[in-house]
Formats: sequence, structure tokens, C-alpha cells
Amino acid sequence: MNFAPDLAAVTHGIQLAVAPVFLLTAVSGMIAAVAGRLGRIIDRARFLENLLEAGRVDEPRSARMYAELRELRHRGWLVNGCIALLTFCAILIGTTIMLLFLGETTELPILRIATVCFLSGVTCFLLALLCFLAETLLATRVLKFGDLPGG
Repeated sequence: MNFAPDLAAVTHGIQLAVAPVFLLTAVSGMIAAVAGRLGRIIDRARFLENLLEAGRVDEPRSARMYAELRELRHRGWLVNGCIALLTFCAILIGTTIMLLFLGETTELPILRIATVCFLSGVTCFLLALLCFLAETLLATRVLKFGDLPGG
């Protein structure tokens, strides 16, 4: 493996590798937002479970609480799937950055591998966005806007 002897090739390699870093920034922001949603789901589930375990809830209300726990479990699966996809995205984009730099500064023919890694990372990001959309739709479905006083 021969490395590039001139500074121009190394500089161009760095420029190529920096562009996907912006996608990594978006991914890290998404992970933070989704992790916050997961924390809220867990907190709500713990609150409901504590009320149910205390045994001071009447039957109709406990049935609604168990239904909400099922919804929270489903939302948790979606959020976990979203986090997994975002993590795979970050790994693939990081790999793309390394491959672009190596492809520019060495004689290794890795442009196709870098292309596949980048497109796979973007696909994971799009799938994570779909999981996020599904989770937010589920979260708002349980709201009872029609039950507001004066509505």
C-alpha cells in the first residue's frame, strides 16, 4: 500500500472525507432527540407500573392503564429500532469517511465500497426517520383532545 507523497492529495482526501461529517452531526442530534423520547416512555411506564403494583386502582382504570402500557411497549420498540438504525448509520458514515480518505491518499480501489457504505448509511437514516414518524404518530394517537373541557 503506497501512500500519497504530496500534500495536495492528502488535502483533497480530507476535503472529501469531511462532507459526510455533516450527516454524522444530524445523526447525533437525532439520537439525542430519540433517546429523550425513550426516557419519557420509560418514565411513564414506570409511573403506571408503580400505580398498578400499589393496587389502589379500580378495574376500569387499570384496564386503561394496561392498554397504555401496551402502547408504551410498542413505542419503545419503535424508538429502540430507530436508535439502532441511527447507530448503524453513524458506523456506515464513519466507515465511508475512512474509505474516502484512504481511497484518495492510497492506491486502494475502494470507491465502490465507500459508495455502498454511504448509500447504506443514508438508507438507515431514512428508515430511522420512518420509525420516528411512526412513534410520534402512536404517541399522539393516545391523546384525547376531544375530552378537553369546553371542547
